[in-house]
Amino acid sequence: MQNFTHKDLIASLTEEQRAQILQKSDRAGLLHLALYLGALALCSAILLLQPPLYLLALVPQGILLVFLFTTLHETIHQTAFRSRQLNDAVAFFCGFLIFLPPTYFRYFHFAHHRHTHDPDRDPELASPKPDTLAAYLWAMTGLPEFISRPQIIVQNAMRQSQDTFVPPKGRAKVRREAVLFCALYGLVIALGALAGWQHIIMLWLLPLVVGGPFLRVYLLAEHALCPNVSNMLHNTRTTFTNRIVRFVAWNMPYHIEHHAYPAVPFHKLPEFHNIAKDHLGVTADGYVRFNQTYARTISAK
Repeated sequence: MQNFTHKDLIASLTEEQRAQILQKSDRAGLLHLALYLGALALCSAILLLQPPLYLLALVPQGILLVFLFTTLHETIHQTAFRSRQLNDAVAFFCGFLIFLPPTYFRYFHFAHHRHTHDPDRDPELASPKPDTLAAYLWAMTGLPEFISRPQIIVQNAMRQSQDTFVPPKGRAKVRREAVLFCALYGLVIALGALAGWQHIIMLWLLPLVVGGPFLRVYLLAEHALCPNVSNMLHNTRTTFTNRIVRFVAWNMPYHIEHHAYPAVPFHKLPEFHNIAKDHLGVTADGYVRFNQTYARTISAK
């Protein structure tokens, strides 16, 4: 029932439960990252083979690359690792590969947490969710994000960000980071011009485009069709899925749990889910099923 809120859920935790689920771990984070990067390296190695073998790895490579978004997400929360330095370093690495500078994204995402599903203040709602089938199909390609992210980096490098979620004290930092990213991408362009674009396109840019739809299908389920209320147990959705998706997404399918208590690190979210599962207001049985429901809903308007 909606009278029971995420604040009530957190207040109901015992001191022992709270201490248990808030334990960060460099070991857990490094093991998860090593397995993730190992899978990415294997796909990259296969992509270097002659066709048609490389086609077997193109989709997995794309999924692993675009889902570095969830790695970035966990690191900006400082919950992937116990060490702040590790979180910051991995956040920079992931942000570079997916064209999403971590400082800028941190301001954006923390505003989303403060104002989840508030139409006037949640920056995720600045671009409305697709409300026609054509808009849905276009959004699910992932191309709007692929096109807009480099544009935002260049804009932030040329002038201080005017986005309301970036506080005045953070604008210079966001601009410096954008300038650094532009310089690094400039080096990549120079490398491509000198040594050829084949590997850059095959291992990085093309897989990002191919993987884009998978991330869009995943992200849409987090809040779409949820009510515009302040209760995190109802304005966010937990999606029940398989272990592979939970691994790639750093357990973020437990999304109500994450929004209810963002300080819980990724490896403790299944444990927190067991505590919170009787209070989850909005859930879905899989991402395909949710997207089918979403498509039917907008088609019926």
